[in-house]
Amino acid sequence: MTSPLPPFDPSEASKFFFKHGHTGWLGLKYSAHADNWVELELPWREDLLGEADRAVLASGPIISLMDMASGMSIWQTKGTFTPIATLDLRVDYQRPARECSAVWGRVECYRITRSAAFVRGIAHDGDRADPVAHVAGVFMTIDKDPRQGKVPDASASGSEAGTGDE
Repeated sequence: MTSPLPPFDPSEASKFFFKHGHTGWLGLKYSAHADNWVELELPWREDLLGEADRAVLASGPIISLMDMASGMSIWQTKGTFTPIATLDLRVDYQRPARECSAVWGRVECYRITRSAAFVRGIAHDGDRADPVAHVAGVFMTIDKDPRQGKVPDASASGSEAGTGDE
């Protein structure tokens, strides 16, 4: 029998997540969190520029920042780390980030169903009232390995089918 996972703590989890892989290479940093949101920082770096003649962070690293903040907000809301997959992450840019400025991504998880989690948030460069971008996303939540248990029947009603409707 396996023991339950400890409660998810974004500040502690970031110590592992941001040492390795893509998020480690980007240099993401933990900033803050509450019950259903997480804020991360993408520090400004010259090698992350979108255009050689402007000292502005490129959109790709900002999207990665928002994707990671989204996932962490879901785990924070659920209270535990479970596998998730990005189904849709819409990023609406409002303006370029300021030159030589870090960007923070603050994302809240506002609804979780049996098979999906919904998030929204902003990317900003120091002033939350003047966002660089707005994001909205849907993530698939995977609470158990489907090979080990019942796979939801799409013809079933409500939450048994994974729609979240009670």
